[in-house]
Amino acid sequence: QVQLVESGGGLVQAGGSLRLSCAATERTFSSSAMGWFRQAPGKEREFVAESGYSGGTTYYADSVKGRFTISRDNAKNTVYLQMNGLKPEDTAVYYCAATSGSSWRFWGQGTQVTVSS
Repeated sequence: QVQLVESGGGLVQAGGSLRLSCAATERTFSSSAMGWFRQAPGKEREFVAESGYSGGTTYYADSVKGRFTISRDNAKNTVYLQMNGLKPEDTAVYYCAATSGSSWRFWGQGTQVTVSS
């Protein structure tokens, strides 16, 4: 069983930066794609970014492309989301996720990111 623990959320002014971290407690981390999702109040959970097994392949939602960067350190079983140029519309609970096969199977508990205008 993979357990994911996010950290790094908080309150920041528009234009600021935050870095989220997600630590996995299982060695299966290195064989999983890792991703970040977010859910704003009253909205469905949406994809933000994904990193392939080795970290060489990344994908981003159009809304964050050029502002957010996903990276992973397989030696530390940790994936990061560097968020720059934050906007009030980025306010949401951010979730870390890991795949099993082709499905996003494992989820963290979420960390709140609030961007004030």
